[in-house]
Amino acid sequence: MHDALYCGRRFRTLNVIDEANRECLAIEVGTSIPSARLIRVLNSLINCYGAPEAIRLDNGPEMVSLAFTEWAAARGIAVRYIQPGKPNQNAFIERFNKTYRTEVLDAHLFANLQQVQTITEQWLIDYNEYRPHDSLGGVPPVQFMPRLTLAPKLYQPLST
Repeated sequence: MHDALYCGRRFRTLNVIDEANRECLAIEVGTSIPSARLIRVLNSLINCYGAPEAIRLDNGPEMVSLAFTEWAAARGIAVRYIQPGKPNQNAFIERFNKTYRTEVLDAHLFANLQQVQTITEQWLIDYNEYRPHDSLGGVPPVQFMPRLTLAPKLYQPLST
């Protein structure tokens, strides 16, 4: 996703959800999110939750890069790209992005990236742990499908 700080400086977010229970595993905020940063975020999530069988994503440059595709292939992770112009093929993240856009990005004027990350982290706690989701029978994602983490510490966002 894209947005801008109050001063006009653009930033992006990398939003990662688990389609099985709609839990948001990470939102990474930065002025850019190149393939190396994408790989660092996914490695951190794999260390915490284990490797997925597949990842569904759009066709952003960092996601179609040779570095990323080789990284996924080396770990046996299938990469499932949606067709360009067909966001409905990735409906869970599109629905999540709409909620995040409305409740966080459009609801605040941000002074800096740290403020975006802090407000996002606070919002994610509510979204994942307390907010009932109709599609999950009225329970929050972490109650719908509790996880056993491989690492004792949950994902920590990386700095830019």
